[in-house]
Amino acid sequence: MQTRPTTGVARKIFLVATEESGDRLGANLMKVLRQRLGDAVRFEGVGGQAMAREGLASLFPIEELSIVGLAAVVGQLPKILRLIRDTARAVVDAAPDILVIIDSPDFTHRVARRVRARAPLIPIIDYVSPSVWAWRPGRARAMRGYVDHVLALLPFEPEAYRSLHGPPCSYVGHPLIEQIGQLRPGVEEQRRREASPPVLLVLPGSRRSEIRHHMAAFGAALERLRADGVAFEPVLATMPHLQEAVAEGLKGWTVAPRIVIGEQEKRAAFRIARAALAKSGTVTLELAISGVPMVTAYRAGAIEAWIVQRAIQVPSVILANLVVGQNVVPEFLQQDCTAEKLAPALAEVLSDSALRRRQVEAFAGIDKLMSTGSQPPSVRAADIVLATMRKARRPR
Repeated sequence: MQTRPTTGVARKIFLVATEESGDRLGANLMKVLRQRLGDAVRFEGVGGQAMAREGLASLFPIEELSIVGLAAVVGQLPKILRLIRDTARAVVDAAPDILVIIDSPDFTHRVARRVRARAPLIPIIDYVSPSVWAWRPGRARAMRGYVDHVLALLPFEPEAYRSLHGPPCSYVGHPLIEQIGQLRPGVEEQRRREASPPVLLVLPGSRRSEIRHHMAAFGAALERLRADGVAFEPVLATMPHLQEAVAEGLKGWTVAPRIVIGEQEKRAAFRIARAALAKSGTVTLELAISGVPMVTAYRAGAIEAWIVQRAIQVPSVILANLVVGQNVVPEFLQQDCTAEKLAPALAEVLSDSALRRRQVEAFAGIDKLMSTGSQPPSVRAADIVLATMRKARRPR
């Protein structure tokens, strides 16, 4: 039940989100908190356009942190460290009732540690768990020193925190479960999904560096697939700010895809796709919810790949596999991301093969696995933020 108090001292909530996905989560959380607290809430912190629309005046534009690649990070390190210090100082000076850090752990966790050291009475919520279940598991135990509660987007994460002796962790739900209607086909779209030639959705990544690493291999895989006599209609989905990088990558392709641009057109392509070739990441979970069988791949720079390959602690890096608890989605990483390996796997998921049937069957259970009951993720997250504030009972 929503309450809207209009008297008394306003609650002050400080939020820090430095990426677009975190900005969206923060905006939805702010909306629910305002519904619950009415005029008796003030927001401060760091966020993007979505959080600005909910009334947040960001300490700095989050675009200042849109840095990709190890070399770029090294070059910008003095600025990053300064922004971490400035953000932590702003939190301490604001003395909020609670600090909510949202994703981007390389930045937000450094802020949280500084705040805990200087103002230990400020409760801290971490919205979006770092991948402690995949690599650097020792982070979970270390987080007990500066995080009071973790809000998890994936259903298996609370158990991971228990086994790794981390802070309390609650599954609040992934925002994708609120978008099921946009991801799944209607009657006519289902007919197109089943028609010939089948639509093959190509998803090379959401960052310029990812597109640079994947486009050549993906283009060669489509060329080999067509040379092998497999009929398909290629559709490549991207975002407006990546059009130039995609156009550059397409110069070497012999199979020309139809390009769709923007979130709405991407969702429409999901609803008619028979199969997908995707860079590993959150998009694999989107495809699984859509019921689209897939082949996944990932290439990174040599240094990043060397570090990650030695640190990975899980049998799969594919979110869809981790959520369904089975390695049904094939993954071709680094040196295995080649046309010779991708094309035969794509032929399988485009046809009525055992691989395709295993994926379809596994994805059919994803609603139950990711269910949050009748409460949307932002409501569950807001409830825990408010409960943590009440439990702190800090004198003002």
